[in-house]
Parts: sequence; C-alpha cells; structure tokens
Amino acid sequence: MSWSLDSDRPIFVQIIEHMEMDIVSGALTPGAKVPSVRELAAEAAVNPNTMQRALGEMERRGLMHTERTSGRFVTDDEAAISALKKNIATAGTDTFIAQMKRLGLAKDEVLKMIRDNY
Repeated sequence: MSWSLDSDRPIFVQIIEHMEMDIVSGALTPGAKVPSVRELAAEAAVNPNTMQRALGEMERRGLMHTERTSGRFVTDDEAAISALKKNIATAGTDTFIAQMKRLGLAKDEVLKMIRDNY
C-alpha cells in the first residue's frame, strides 16, 4: 500500500479513506487478514495510536472485525463493501458535478467531455 497523507486534514480520516479505497478496489480482499497496527503505522509513517483509532473506526463501521487470537480481518460482507463503493462513487460524482457547475459547463458539454475522454 502506498500512503500519501497530508497535514490539511486529520490523519486518521485519511487513513480510513485509504483503507476504504483498498477494500473497494480489491487491494484488500473480503476476509483478508490486515497487517498489525504497528506494521501499518510504520508503513504509513504515523503514530500507532493514530492507526489504532482509524482501524477501530473501520471496525465500528463494520468494514473490519477482530478475531481475538488471529488479528484483524476485512469484512466478508459483500453488501457492506458494495454500499461503501456506491457511497464513495456518489461522493466523487457529487464533487465532480459541483466543479463542472462552477465552471459554467452545461450538462451536454460535460457528457460530451466524458464520452470523449473515457
């Protein structure tokens, strides 16, 4: 996993977003074992407490679970992963549409740009 964290927003929020993207993209597959807090913290160059806070929030959201003696795992609930993917896509679409409106582009212009570039 490649980590690119900035100081403009809370680090634990960025960690959550990064982990969510890894889950929906398949980089972290359903049921996969997640590296330890210390391993992830070292990889991301963050304090282990920050990483623990982010992973705890992921568990609270139902995207991960802990098995007492085995570690932390990605949920294997496909419906939860699909819902997360839809939420991320919707948020991205909403941001994109807002930016296009600020640019003063009409719907047909935006759709043409999408067709031409995608």
